[in-house]
Amino acid sequence: MTEPTAPLPGGARLPRPERNPDALRVALARVAPHRLPEMERQKNEAFQLAAQTAHLGPIQGWLTVWAGEVEIERRPDLLARRHAAEQTLQTLQRHDPAWQAARAELLAVLTEAREATTRPGPGSTNPTSRT
Repeated sequence: MTEPTAPLPGGARLPRPERNPDALRVALARVAPHRLPEMERQKNEAFQLAAQTAHLGPIQGWLTVWAGEVEIERRPDLLARRHAAEQTLQTLQRHDPAWQAARAELLAVLTEAREATTRPGPGSTNPTSRT
């Protein structure tokens, strides 16, 4: 990853990394190094489960989760929304309407981050599309 010369969209702290384990690890090391042990542990669990089941689903799931986590950590807008929602969830009771709204907000943040990392970016090509 090279440092951008122009500001990134949404005030992002670094460009969106490629969706592969090495690129995600490098990006996470830059924006949230304290989360690297968690990422590595979950990666090992996903690879072990994939080996046991002979399916790639656990690895694909891990990539989805951690691409989303890196997206949140690199974007101050998503990170602030997540922190605010988590704070509300930790301080209010479940029956409180504000707790329900915070839960919905947290899910919206996760969804937005994961969708942002799965849709094609500018200049990417879709090998299955026909022109």
